[in-house]
Amino acid sequence: MEVAAGFASVSRDDWRALAVEVLRKSGIEAASPEEALSGLTYDGVTVAPLYDQDDLPGDPGLPGEPPYVRGTRAAAGWDVRQRHALADPEAVLADLENGVTSLWLVVGDGAIPVDALGAVLKDVYLDLAPVVLEAGERVGEAAEVLFGRGVAVRGNLGASACAGGAGLELARRCVEGFPGLRAVTVDATPYHDAGGSDAEELGCSIAQGVTELRALTGGGLSVEQALGQIDFRYAATADQFATIAKLRAARRLWARVAEVCGAPEHGGQRQHAVTSSAMMTARDPWVNMLRTTLACFAAGVGGADAVTVQPFDACLGLPDAFSRRIARNTQSLLLEESGLGHVVDPAGGSWYVERRTADLAERAWAWFQEIEAAGGIGRAYELVSGRIAATRARRNDDIAHRRFPITGVSEFPNVHEKPVRPPSPASGAGAPEAGGGLPRVRYAEAFEALRDLADAQPERPKVFLATIGPVAAHTARASFAANLFQAGGLDTESAGPGTDPGQIATAYAMSGTAVACLCSSDKLYAQHAPAVAAALRKAGARKVWLAGKGEYEGVDGNLYAGCDALAVLRETFDHLEVTR
Repeated sequence: MEVAAGFASVSRDDWRALAVEVLRKSGIEAASPEEALSGLTYDGVTVAPLYDQDDLPGDPGLPGEPPYVRGTRAAAGWDVRQRHALADPEAVLADLENGVTSLWLVVGDGAIPVDALGAVLKDVYLDLAPVVLEAGERVGEAAEVLFGRGVAVRGNLGASACAGGAGLELARRCVEGFPGLRAVTVDATPYHDAGGSDAEELGCSIAQGVTELRALTGGGLSVEQALGQIDFRYAATADQFATIAKLRAARRLWARVAEVCGAPEHGGQRQHAVTSSAMMTARDPWVNMLRTTLACFAAGVGGADAVTVQPFDACLGLPDAFSRRIARNTQSLLLEESGLGHVVDPAGGSWYVERRTADLAERAWAWFQEIEAAGGIGRAYELVSGRIAATRARRNDDIAHRRFPITGVSEFPNVHEKPVRPPSPASGAGAPEAGGGLPRVRYAEAFEALRDLADAQPERPKVFLATIGPVAAHTARASFAANLFQAGGLDTESAGPGTDPGQIATAYAMSGTAVACLCSSDKLYAQHAPAVAAALRKAGARKVWLAGKGEYEGVDGNLYAGCDALAVLRETFDHLEVTR
């Protein structure tokens, strides 16, 4: 059976002709619809509006076989891994009894004390539930607790073979007597959490992995043994296709390393995907449930071996029982109810995904080679930090201009929301910390800082919306302006329908604010904006904005789609004389 039977054959040129006509009707003159409708990622990868079989980059192989693009296993599903940073055996058991299949334990100062690790794991069957450690300098002591539980224990010790030799000795012990344990974790999330792009995260991870591989083989392990001692950890974001491509590209890259080392059959990269800390918000944190669901979906489709969904309140401090339950149930729903855990490589064969995977792998490999040419990841800090800082600056600019929208923060904020709980830098907080000397950022921080400042005032600062004309004429721009100002925690008050400058100015005077914003149509602006602006000035307005473009007498600045919203808000705060 041919699915397309009965339909006329359509070519890319046919689509181009139709697309050009639609663009023309929208006022966009473009000879090439691809050029008009394509976008670029932070890595310079082109995301086209249409893909066909000509975009396939080549044979990606089969699941469980080199180059492992389609997964390291010819099986569906993944390991549900929950993170714990508090010595709470009851919480650990509750997770394991309700869908969690492995544990990620943070051990050391400010987290689970080393001497409490045994008690936390006392009733855990370590032959059934793998344990991954994050113990820093205490990794040797923490590892001894797992070694003491017998040869059937499984998981990863979270060590580094390059850090004082501890990881090398632990790897030797794992190879010799603990076949279910690995010693080394290459954690790429600090590069993501510092603001890096997908290719930057991947290239740094491969460079770090190669450094670990050299240390392990230099310490006496064979290439095959060394490859079998390394796990990788990556960030998964709500940009589902970017995450899917990243995880698939990561496996292709590591398979290439194994191939060059002469052990292609041992090049299956074992991946632990963690929902991004950078994308999480402290404001309207309930939206984080949606973000982490998308990220978990992408990680599963992308072929991660284990997935950790961070609780929605992770950036507010230690998660409670409710947020941990929602996190684990997110995975259970995707695995069981949606059937995602029943399909191997659901994205395989997608022209778009295969092309994006290949393009991302190419850029990440080039970045890896650049790091290697600089002496390896251990000697390339300035190169790496500089490159990531440049990407972070570009993203920050997109966030400020709201080209990179953050729902509930920069878009559709609830200025009167009641906090789940105040943010607290509690020890062992829910979100993992950055490392390697890189900064740790959250995309929402700049807007949230303004929200915090507005909340701290004795009375919430306010902007007056000078709505001109009937409701139909001013609603769209008044809603746009209110959304922008509320993203900074500012309240808004509207004049209502009307065109009389005196009445609008009287309503403004009663609002008790020093900033106003004109909201109406271009036609009514031409008729009334100068007179209304003059009346507002006379009534005491120190700053007069206008929602839309165009210069009018008495207007100081404009708000429009793509304007620098953060700059507008900061300037408004200054004119409102908000106490910092």
